[in-house]
Amino acid sequence: MKNILITGGAGFIGSHLVRLMVNKYPQYNIINLDLLTYAGNLENLRDVESKPNYKFVKADICDIEQIRRVIADNQIDGIIHLAAESHVDRSIVDPFSFARTNVMGTLSLLQAAREYWTSNSRDSKSGGATGSSNPFEGKLFYHVSTDEVYGSLENDGSFFTEDTKYDPHSPYSASKASSDHFVRAWHDTYGFPVKISNCSNNYGSFQFPEKLIPLFINNIRHNKPLPVYGKGENVRDWLYVEDHAAAIDLIFHEGKLGETYNIGGFNEWKNIDLIKVLIATVDRQLGRPAGASLPLITYVTDRAGHDLRYAIDSGKLNRELGWSPSLQFEEGIEKTVKWYLENGKWLDSVTSGEYQKYYDSMYNR
Repeated sequence: MKNILITGGAGFIGSHLVRLMVNKYPQYNIINLDLLTYAGNLENLRDVESKPNYKFVKADICDIEQIRRVIADNQIDGIIHLAAESHVDRSIVDPFSFARTNVMGTLSLLQAAREYWTSNSRDSKSGGATGSSNPFEGKLFYHVSTDEVYGSLENDGSFFTEDTKYDPHSPYSASKASSDHFVRAWHDTYGFPVKISNCSNNYGSFQFPEKLIPLFINNIRHNKPLPVYGKGENVRDWLYVEDHAAAIDLIFHEGKLGETYNIGGFNEWKNIDLIKVLIATVDRQLGRPAGASLPLITYVTDRAGHDLRYAIDSGKLNRELGWSPSLQFEEGIEKTVKWYLENGKWLDSVTSGEYQKYYDSMYNR
């Protein structure tokens, strides 16, 4: 039985990964660690919460004493680290929170895991009788990062690769770049077993509606303005969240130690073009006339440090591990819009914050 700790498992990407791992690997104990801040919601995991190989722990990754206890009490063998502050707009307003969670939180996890695995290795317990000099045998720290650490691309057909130099432009991307560097430093300094992946923009069910796709679906649903930064010409590569979870699973089990893998959707869209697709899809699924919601588009002042274009080359992941996206964007966006429109109560709950009051009382926060 392997004991796998997934941080941020009540969030958007984390909940999809937790669900996949719990259902696919009954021989693993999956421990979901989340602080249940505004973007963490256990409603995302109602379908697996009663599974015998699932456990939830409320904890702060920045509290190293808490993390030490969680790792020791659950005899953790592997960590998949997704817990992070991730919204660029919030990072511009409150950069310290991003540095605390994304940098110091990652550092706490790295240090606590290294201490526990070193002190509890077979070699240290047997006085070297196993003949192994590696205290991290059978252990793994998998760090999930973002393509934003690479900076911005021009509209020239270029792509981010695993060798692209880091060039972060926002407090969010700077904090993620720093956490990536700490993970690599642990590997180089201590021989710590790590893997890193950098992903493009995710979309799908259970995403907190501060992000573009669920925000705009919800606003179209309620006939509210659709705020578009600048002229809407910024380009993003969109990855269906279930494909991302499948890639993490594959890298966790088959990727090489010390390596970085880029995960992209091969699916670039200008923001304004994506918004028009969303409008057409939501209007059609709601039975509205074609283009009825186009007047909701409202152009606003561009965001500070707004990167022009992101595009990821996932060739390494495809060549070495055989991964590729399972869905075309048209199919993925149809499924995504349908899910949000059918789960209006979930949208209303997370938008109002009512779910947070429940968890705050349950866990005495």
